[in-house]
Amino acid sequence: MASENLSALPTHTLPNGDSMRIAVVVSRWNEKITFRLRDACIQTLMDSKVRAENIFLEHVPGSFELPLAAQWMIQKFNPDAVICLGCIIKGDTYHFELVANAVSSGIMSLNTLGKTPVVMGVLADYNEQQSLDRSGGSKGNKGVEAAFTALQMIELGRRIKD
Repeated sequence: MASENLSALPTHTLPNGDSMRIAVVVSRWNEKITFRLRDACIQTLMDSKVRAENIFLEHVPGSFELPLAAQWMIQKFNPDAVICLGCIIKGDTYHFELVANAVSSGIMSLNTLGKTPVVMGVLADYNEQQSLDRSGGSKGNKGVEAAFTALQMIELGRRIKD
């Protein structure tokens, strides 16, 4: 996803999601932030005409669990894309780096399988304020951008595969 604020894109630029099935997996850790990402993501999908019954939402304890849950969502629901939403905030230990690296590697591994796009909507910030800024604050909402990325990847996949 881009580093600039794409959250203010006009809805007419969004692909039509009427026939799309999208799974969304959300970390409960830092839920003050991740639930803002979730709500904006779901709203963007619905603004793009993705039907509520075609949005499969699950929550996991933390960001580390996102890749496995994404894999399970693919196996169970066969969605056109999976969106992973989480928030990892740097603390005083090396844990931040371990979790951020593991999550991004896990999501990339799922993408390299080539079956279903798995979107990385996981914030990895140095402090809570940066995460708040990126989940509905001055930097937009990365949940919106994750939804937009999923819609675009589905559309691209359909064009290339057809």
